[in-house]
Amino acid sequence: MTRLRHFLSLADWTPEEVEALVLEAARMKAEWKAGIRPSLLAGKTLGMLFEKPSLRTRVSFEMAMRHLGGDAIYLSPQEVGLGKRESVADVARVLSRYVDAIMARVFAHAVLEELARYATVPVINGLSDDEHPCQALGDLLTIYEKKGRLRGLRLAFVGDGNNVATALLYACAMTGMDFAIATPPGYMLKESVIERGKAFAAHSGSRLTFTHDPIEAVRGADVIYTDVWTSMGQEAEAEIRRRIFPPYQVNQALVAQAKPDVIVMHCLPAHRGEEITDEVADGPHSVIFDQAENRLHAQKALLVRLLAEAP
Repeated sequence: MTRLRHFLSLADWTPEEVEALVLEAARMKAEWKAGIRPSLLAGKTLGMLFEKPSLRTRVSFEMAMRHLGGDAIYLSPQEVGLGKRESVADVARVLSRYVDAIMARVFAHAVLEELARYATVPVINGLSDDEHPCQALGDLLTIYEKKGRLRGLRLAFVGDGNNVATALLYACAMTGMDFAIATPPGYMLKESVIERGKAFAAHSGSRLTFTHDPIEAVRGADVIYTDVWTSMGQEAEAEIRRRIFPPYQVNQALVAQAKPDVIVMHCLPAHRGEEITDEVADGPHSVIFDQAENRLHAQKALLVRLLAEAP
């Protein structure tokens, strides 16, 4: 009998599986652009649970299911009251009777783990405070498209050591990309995340750099990546962060320290004028809207993999 798989963290999958998803996403995107429309998930439905709002996560997952001939149901925070109006375990049990997979965008990663514990269908992490693995899949696809490879490239993340940075560390360390991150003191990745990343890097040969100097991080980089300084749920810290993070802005002067053909990435939404300037976001190095599109195609590959393997 096929084992039920979930997608809560990139680190739960093997490097070979992650690379295979990227290649499959590239193939499926090429098919879509060529007008090939296989209904691989006809008759399948994805339930989408949201504690946090999103443009890209909702639309990309909903359109991914449509592209594949399936359906998606959006469930707002008010409708479900996950863990408040109804227990997480009961929500998992009920949804498993209605839908073929569950995507959840939540605050606490423990909510995802509880959903997966009680669900009898695949559970996908659409974002948690710990990690954003679907974003990282789309990012890997974008880098592969723009650079023709992953192994041996250098990605520099500049900003907060948040859930996006966590997923990127795993993605790079698993696929043989060098990873550098520059954060202000006190905003580095968790030590447990760093140790897990080092374990992957030991097998792939990735070189990891952890610094507080953004110029050190981006020097020689093939990819510069940034994200908002204040994530959802951290609004009370916004003013403090605006005072601390300006030296970590991705601007033209910082981009000039990287390779001439560097690409600049941002998972969006962007707070223009804070972590990234208009000049860079709309400039010749920016691939942020290709990156946003690729969420759709990467998630198609993931959905097919999970639903094809579901018992």
